[in-house]
Order: sequence, then structure tokens, then C-alpha cells
Amino acid sequence: MAVVEVPRKAQTVRFEAALEMMRSGVRAFAAWVEQADDESLGEGLIQIRESGIDPLEAVFASGVRRFDKSGEYAADGALSLIAWLKWKCKLSGAAAVERVEIARQLDQLPKTEAAFASGDLGYEHVALMARAAQHVGAAAVRQAESTLLQAARTHDPGQFISVAKNFEHRIDGEGALNEANRAHARRYLHLGEPQDGMVRIDGLLDAEGGATVRSALQAFMKPGKNDTRSHGQRQHDALIELCRHRAGGKRDGAGPRPQLIIRASSDTLAGIRGAPAGELEGGGTVPAATVQRIACDTAIARITGQGELEHELNHATRTIPPSTRRALEARDQHCVFPGCDRPLSWCDGHHLVWWIKGGPTTLPNLALLCRGHHRMVHEEGWALERKDGRFKVTPPSRRVIPSSRSA
Repeated sequence: MAVVEVPRKAQTVRFEAALEMMRSGVRAFAAWVEQADDESLGEGLIQIRESGIDPLEAVFASGVRRFDKSGEYAADGALSLIAWLKWKCKLSGAAAVERVEIARQLDQLPKTEAAFASGDLGYEHVALMARAAQHVGAAAVRQAESTLLQAARTHDPGQFISVAKNFEHRIDGEGALNEANRAHARRYLHLGEPQDGMVRIDGLLDAEGGATVRSALQAFMKPGKNDTRSHGQRQHDALIELCRHRAGGKRDGAGPRPQLIIRASSDTLAGIRGAPAGELEGGGTVPAATVQRIACDTAIARITGQGELEHELNHATRTIPPSTRRALEARDQHCVFPGCDRPLSWCDGHHLVWWIKGGPTTLPNLALLCRGHHRMVHEEGWALERKDGRFKVTPPSRRVIPSSRSA
């Protein structure tokens, strides 16, 4: 019986050859890692990322882009490319969404795509570039692409987040505020029921909340003599101590507060378009509107030169003095937003005529607002006024809807 050979397509042959080369390279590196001495292992790990994983992610992004345009994923019965990536490539939903977004944005960011393909740029840096392009438009990112890439090369991904967010704020402050508001809406904290003598705690904090908690814990985090606790255990103990101290603390403004340091320009405080975002000490940014809210009842230091830094920090004064705060609490008794009765300990002092707009720090120009309603007044466009001893609120004239941006 004759055997008929069906010639394989040249494309299939090339694919199988490339696949075998890749697998062979992985096997070779796995063998090398097993035998490498400690001195050379670090360089090997760097090259696994720079010459292997990151360039392959760039190739993957190029393939995802073509696969997206072809719609071929539907041939497997998948309803979307993201669903196909979750199913066939074993990715989580978030990882699949991120890779699709990277693939689509890199098509419009040639310098970033080239740096990614060469291993000069890591995956997480590229993800941040793509996210910035999604938020403010690829055209805006292209104009600053060289500068952003230089920053990416000299900052780790955690540091580069602040660079990217500051760039977004300069280009589109309103869009950055919308994003911050969406992030704030996702906040939650969950305390589980005791199991085996332990209680699980998990949650998501917005950037401001996370920085506040981190700052408040620092005072209780220092290890003692012969302290054998891990960092996680010291953080646990610090949180418990903080809650115990807070339970017995003072409610008025005279007591110490967690020190949350935000660096912001005068243009940011004034809400001038194109101003940079506020930068949280320890990482992260907040929109100008958040900086303006926090400035209502906080310590303000004006620094015009590096030489003034120590003097200004040592002589910062709180905008609302303790005596004024006590008078404010005696008058308002709780949050003044109509229908809200949140207690004094939940409230900030708010300037009716904002402090950054020249409003005086006097009792007639102040009101107590819980932090949720304080945020609504500053970040969400609500107006608060006091007439004839009564407070009145006015909702924003229009709901801010993020605009869809094209390249």
C-alpha cells in the first residue's frame, strides 16, 4: 500500500522550529541557574528578564494585536479576546485586560514598542505607558514619549507610577480627578469572623487613605531591643496600638494627628490648569482638588527654596487652631451636610470660602464636614453655604463624565 506524504506548510515548519529553539533556550537557562554560583546568578536573573521575558512579552503584545484585529478567537467559541486569553493562555481577567490594552496602545507608541522589544523597557513600565495613553490619549503620550521613556529607564515601576500620574494630571486634570474618584469608590475594608484564633482583614484603600494609615503606623513600628518580630508582625501590632491610642485620644484639634505630607506647588493649590498633581510622601499622587480639600484643616508649610526646608517644617502651623476647632465643634456638633449626623471625630474643618481662595480661618467661614461629604464638596463639585445660621448644599450643575479620547 502506497504511503502519501502531505507536505507541511512552510509556516508550520518555521513555527515548530522557533518553538523548539525557545524551549531549548529555557532548558539551557534552567540548567545554568541550577549550577550558577552566587556571584553570577544576579546577572543571569537580569538577563532572563531583559533578553527573555520582556522581549517575549513584546512579541506577545504584537501577536495579541494582530489576533484582536483578525477576530480569529471566535473560531474557538470565545465571545471576546479577553475571554480567549483567560481560557487559552491561563491569564486572570485583570492580566488579560492589561495585555489587550498594551497591545492596542503600543500600535500608536512606536518608541515605547521598540524599547520594549529590545528589552530596554520592562513590562510594568510599558503597562504604565499604555495606561497613560488610555487615559489622556496616545497623541499626548507620543509628544512626551522620549521624556517619559527616559524617566522609565531611571525609575523603578513603583517610582514611575508617580511620574506617569503627574504627566496625566498636567495634561488632563479633570480626567485625573475622575480616575481618582472612581478609585475612591472601590475602597473597602473587611474584617472576617474569628477562625482558629485569627481574624482575616483585607481591603483596598485609596492613595490618600493608604498614605494616612502608613504614616500613622510608623510611630509604632520601631523594633525594640532583641525584637524578633517580622515586619508583618510589627505592622499588625502597630495597628492594634494605634486603635488603642485612638480610643482614648482627644477629639478636638489639639491632639496629635497622623502626619500626612503632600508636596504641591502653589499652582496646584490654586487649581490652575496644567499644574502638577500633589505628591504623597512615600509614593503616589493625588489630584489638585484633593490637595485643596486637605489644605482646609492641616499644617501648611511654604517652601520657596531648599535652604528654607528645615525652618519651614519646624514652624508650620495648623490652619485651624485648637481653640477655633473647639468653638466650631460646640456650634456645629456634627457634620453639617443636610441629613448627616456623623460625629465630631469623623469631621474636618471646612472653609466655606476656600482657604486657597483667600477665605479667612474664622468661625463664620468654617463648617464641620465628615470626610465623605468634605470630599464631595471639593472633588465632586457640591457647594456648601451658610445663610441665617443654616447650611445649604447645592449639587453640581452637571455630572462629570469621562470623555472618550482618540489618538
